[in-house]
Amino acid sequence: MTSQAYLSELFSLDGRVAVVTGGSSGIGRAIAGALARAGASVVIVARKEAQLAATVGELTAEGCRAAWVSGDLSTRDGVRTAAEEAAGVFGEPDILVNCAGVNLRPPMGELGEEVWDTTMAVNLEAPYLLGQRFGPGMAERGFGRIIHITSQQAHRAFVQSGAYGVSKGALESLARSQAEAWSPHGVTCNTLVPGFVMTPLNERLSSDAEKVAALAARTLVGRNGLAEDFAGAAVFLAGRASAYVTGQSIFVDGGFSVH
Repeated sequence: MTSQAYLSELFSLDGRVAVVTGGSSGIGRAIAGALARAGASVVIVARKEAQLAATVGELTAEGCRAAWVSGDLSTRDGVRTAAEEAAGVFGEPDILVNCAGVNLRPPMGELGEEVWDTTMAVNLEAPYLLGQRFGPGMAERGFGRIIHITSQQAHRAFVQSGAYGVSKGALESLARSQAEAWSPHGVTCNTLVPGFVMTPLNERLSSDAEKVAALAARTLVGRNGLAEDFAGAAVFLAGRASAYVTGQSIFVDGGFSVH
């Protein structure tokens, strides 16, 4: 077997369909691009149409199969509508990546119910509802990959974790529950845990040069993360190579969490 054929057997996503939420910016955009370039037909779900169109345009210009759905993941009806639209593009997905998130972190004493509800709706309830919609079908077909993107705050209190940290910790528990339910039927459910990555979601911290430098110094590799650092891990978790990896939280953080 040639190296090309061997690598294709392990990592190619040819013939697979992926739905990526939050795929028009930051880590989600990098993951959507990686899955598309690895051969999957990718549907990106997010809010902003201009960003969605730009992301999909870039991928289709490279010869990838990609499309977009503009949806509101902060309400149950919005999630359900987006899910049906996404499934209507290339067919039922084999891969679901939950990357859409809101990062609202007022001090705990000022954390109101509205921020709590919005955070839980987008960061936790949307991934749950999408899993309920697509997971059973994946199990029936005997192959599926569910990938959640969480945060250091799922494991430690850090920079006013607030409701955000709670939602991400619960999301990792959701991955384990999904793995327990569906992994006997060929569906793996795992989490990627970023370190500090310069994305629009982290704008508040990104603008503080001193804090950014301190965060980089806390890693073992000596730099903060880039969105493209997640490409390889996502392709691995989305394909055949990771068939025996499930219920796991995989840190893509340059050693931040162990330093």
